[in-house]
Amino acid sequence: MSDQTLGLSFRETMAGGFALGETDPAAGRAAGERAGTEFAMHANVAIRDLDRFLAEPQHAGELSGTIDFTPFGSGIAATAGVFNLLSPGEQQPLKLMVYELAFTHDGKPYYMAGRKEVRNDPGFDLWSDTTTLYTRLHSGPDKSGPVVGAGTLTLGVAAFVRALSTVQILNAPTLAAKADALARFGRFFLGELWDSYGVHLMRKS
Repeated sequence: MSDQTLGLSFRETMAGGFALGETDPAAGRAAGERAGTEFAMHANVAIRDLDRFLAEPQHAGELSGTIDFTPFGSGIAATAGVFNLLSPGEQQPLKLMVYELAFTHDGKPYYMAGRKEVRNDPGFDLWSDTTTLYTRLHSGPDKSGPVVGAGTLTLGVAAFVRALSTVQILNAPTLAAKADALARFGRFFLGELWDSYGVHLMRKS
């Protein structure tokens, strides 16, 4: 990130039951839980220009990180990533949070394509939407390849608060500018959940 541009970064870990041979995330989670196979995404999100990120309709950032998957091993480094926060969904009022990571295992390329489906529902539904990642694993370098596995990754309350604690506002000229940037991102990212959880983040800023 440049010295002049206001930016933001945070880390997020989501995990859940996942199974090879499944194509539906719900079925894959159930099969993974029965077999004891789990998929975890340790994501690093970077937004190099926060003002542009908030203004553009695709709200694109950068995603990197590592993957743990019981049949493949742990700490598998991603080779490329895609992150879109609340990009337009196929139908309104559905919007999407997109997390995608490419990686290699045993010399073969794989592509994890996950999405959170956020609907305009208040309360508990919004919590579930924001913390549930419906995930498919594709064979090949992108999501055009065949689906070879599926599952559902989730973020519990403790992990959610930990993710919030990793948020860093970069290149803010003053503490007031930092707090303002944090609040703008928080309300955009969390919506009504910001009122419940944002206060903890504002106290550390």
